[in-house]
Amino acid sequence: MTSLQTQPGGALAQTPETESPTAGPTVQMVAEALAARIAAGDYPQGSRLPSERQLASSLRVARNTLREALDILIRKGLIIRRAGAGSFVCEPGDWDETAPVIAATGPLHLQVVRGILEPEMIRLAIINMPPLGIDRLTAILARMQTVAEPARFARLEDEFRLALAEGTGNPLLLACCNLVVKAGRQRHRDGLQRRRLTPENIFRLRTDYAALTEAVSERDIPRALELVQQSLLEEQGLLMQDE
Repeated sequence: MTSLQTQPGGALAQTPETESPTAGPTVQMVAEALAARIAAGDYPQGSRLPSERQLASSLRVARNTLREALDILIRKGLIIRRAGAGSFVCEPGDWDETAPVIAATGPLHLQVVRGILEPEMIRLAIINMPPLGIDRLTAILARMQTVAEPARFARLEDEFRLALAEGTGNPLLLACCNLVVKAGRQRHRDGLQRRRLTPENIFRLRTDYAALTEAVSERDIPRALELVQQSLLEEQGLLMQDE
């Protein structure tokens, strides 16, 4: 039988043992070795960890063992796994109880949930939003007219979407929308946002948001639904270009 011992450089090598080890101690030893590397600054905050293949090779363990160890570090809040991008050392503010869900959410997952959530959200907002809520949408729209930088415009889009969610009067729906907004801010979506938020598209989106604000103000559910569904289809088209 064999067990793992730490060798110079952080490698783990197999040595004879009289009893069969359980998976738990082996996985835990790998997790501790990785945690030690993070604590030593080998992997700084915000940095991407090497690939699973590279880590498994450097630690001399099987990849399934490594994955279990990475899962332990995720639960401890030391690393975060971003769908399609890999595992990253957590920075302050990266971790909360929704982090595992956000990290596991890929672009297609996000688009599917938005397609389910946003049409109903706009319908309920039109029914329930008070005049002050419409004033808030109008104020966000006014700020959109002066912003041309893609990241700032995307933040205003998130603010607009959250204002609609708040206008539904449904706290659970607002919480769901918050989660969707957080998932949409993952780094692997940066390329999609750059293509979506070109100067020409930002100009067009300002018109679209103005039309949506008008539809909400006039309590025009069919028009608002049409605008939301058109926006989702356009984003889906951009997403499919990534595939």
